[in-house]
Amino acid sequence: MRLKRPLILTAALGVAPYLMSPIAAQAATVANPLCPVETAIFAPDQGQDIIVPQGFTVSVFKSGLNAPTGIAFAGNKNNFEVYVLESGHGIPSRCNEQGSFPGGTFAPNNPFTPDILVFDGQSKKLLRTLAKPTATGGGLQPAGPAIDIAFERGFQGGRLFATDSNQATHTGTAANSSRIVTVDPMTGTVTPLITGLPTGDHPTEQLAFSGGWIYWSQGSTTNSGVVGLDNGMGTGQPDIPCQNITLSENVFISSLSPLVETSGYSLFGHTNKGGTVQAFFNASTGKVRQGVCDGATLRAKLNDPTSIEVVGWGHRNGYAIRFAPNNHPLAGQLLVGEDGADERGARPSNGVPEVLSIDQQNADGTPVYHGWPDRYSFLASSEAVFNPIGGRSDDLCVPSPDATNPPSFCTPASLANILQFEVPIADVLAFPPATIVAPISPR
Repeated sequence: MRLKRPLILTAALGVAPYLMSPIAAQAATVANPLCPVETAIFAPDQGQDIIVPQGFTVSVFKSGLNAPTGIAFAGNKNNFEVYVLESGHGIPSRCNEQGSFPGGTFAPNNPFTPDILVFDGQSKKLLRTLAKPTATGGGLQPAGPAIDIAFERGFQGGRLFATDSNQATHTGTAANSSRIVTVDPMTGTVTPLITGLPTGDHPTEQLAFSGGWIYWSQGSTTNSGVVGLDNGMGTGQPDIPCQNITLSENVFISSLSPLVETSGYSLFGHTNKGGTVQAFFNASTGKVRQGVCDGATLRAKLNDPTSIEVVGWGHRNGYAIRFAPNNHPLAGQLLVGEDGADERGARPSNGVPEVLSIDQQNADGTPVYHGWPDRYSFLASSEAVFNPIGGRSDDLCVPSPDATNPPSFCTPASLANILQFEVPIADVLAFPPATIVAPISPR
């Protein structure tokens, strides 16, 4: 197996020597410290497969990093520092459990806990690693994942912000553990700013700043609006609506024997046919917290982090957010890159596209709504193109040991159940809570 470990790549117009680094290391056989018998060929490449516009080139800034998810810069093009967030724990596996690392969870060299590395403009690592979790509660949260870092004034610096959570994705522990924190860029001291944000399939993610506000993407806690066995065997956190919603009469099946049915936006095994759910109602706590919901982009005033507002919602996982630059036709608008639903859980979906949308508040202060969980891109989720085909992680799938039923991975009998109970994909909501705003581009 060829393992391409994460790189930091730069795309420069022409040649920019200050962004170049030495050629990446030659291939070597490496092993995971928790699973030493499982080896791979570590062969960093040069980003040669990346397609960039004419006149641009791609070069490696740093290779051999451990799951970098965020990057921030301070300084100017001739003299700058690069702050790289390594996310630590992600999807659970016996081979990446932070607590199993020799020396324990809080070992300073534990690769399964988050940290921030600092490099100079020539890719030389500076003598400080920031925000590593400590046994006394300092640093980033140990289970992760940590997702993004950003300076509030970009290259001009200011406070350094980060997002983190305290569980691997797709597990049922540490609901509402996501945070936005500040990190001292010299000492690494972490200070919580906003806490108790939703955590499930997707935690608090990317950051952006504009006009005295901090914006962030808050991914959905489930795959497609329903807690299933893919969410910590049903212990995961239900989604939180950003506006009042009315549920459909539909329920979604995770087991036929015994029968387990779940409504959308509800705890696993709970049904609420035709029921209403109040905006910002968190089923995990049984409480309403103004402004806090998921499948959304949220914002708060930098000088008042309690002032949380919704900018847009109806995303499955609007992971990537950026404001369009001033020289762009969409100048100043918030672009949201959304990761579509997977085929898994109690409401599996196949072939859902990624989309690009614009989030903004309406004139009356309400958020725009993009239609998830009952709209995928420009189409209703019930369209046949999204029908499940029998994925291994469908709740009703019994995996076939010999894969005799392609493209299904399930036994014929369990595939028949999937086709009977999950096709077409039923709506979660009785009707949209607001007018649906289409994306500007599918994938």
